[in-house]
Amino acid sequence: MKIDILSLFPDMFTGFLNTSIIKRAIDSHIVEVNIHDFREFADNKHKKVDDYPYGGGQGMVLMCQPIVDCLKTLTTPKSLVILMSPQGQTLQQSVSVQLAQYEHLIIICGHYEGFDERIRDYVDMELSIGDYILTGGELASMVVCDSIIRLLDGAIRETSHEDDSFSEGLLEYPQYTRPYEYDGNAVPDVLLSGHHENIRQWRLKQSLLKTYRQRPDLLEKKELTKEELKILQEIKENN
Repeated sequence: MKIDILSLFPDMFTGFLNTSIIKRAIDSHIVEVNIHDFREFADNKHKKVDDYPYGGGQGMVLMCQPIVDCLKTLTTPKSLVILMSPQGQTLQQSVSVQLAQYEHLIIICGHYEGFDERIRDYVDMELSIGDYILTGGELASMVVCDSIIRLLDGAIRETSHEDDSFSEGLLEYPQYTRPYEYDGNAVPDVLLSGHHENIRQWRLKQSLLKTYRQRPDLLEKKELTKEELKILQEIKENN
């Protein structure tokens, strides 16, 4: 996969691209990530990329020309152009899975008060990471990239993300490691039993219980199996 990111602050990505799983995926040629400073495409003497909004109002608005000209050097028939925007659809695990299937993503990071509306004519998708406002789209784009890159073949072991929260529409079950007991709190004995079916059932129940308590809205969206419905009914009767 290739990811091109348009930003006014390319230095913000230095740590992100040179750390942990992202760095390993880049070094292994699983993904190529390029950062483009679209200020370099401004066609005016002072490399200005924003201007006052027509009709008045607070702040400055990003101009079409630098962003669109940068896009034109990158876009191919296989590209999906994403605009990071609080007005976009909210990032979900299912969206990350969908985006991980593309060969080429182009992500536009905004700044200042907003975009010239005409920039949207060159965008395939608007994406948000939540209902709040950031100073720019850089941090949001890193979240999007991280959520996608970890899903690519070879980035991490497939089994490492198969049971992630939201992968099956539920929150992930509790995880434990050594020591067996810490501060009076012991690891559930079922996890040491070696009985794979009992462990599977325990994890499923804990996953449903955690989702029921913390994100009941997810249960309304998920099509539950007969086993899950039975366990959920038991949970409701005991809580």
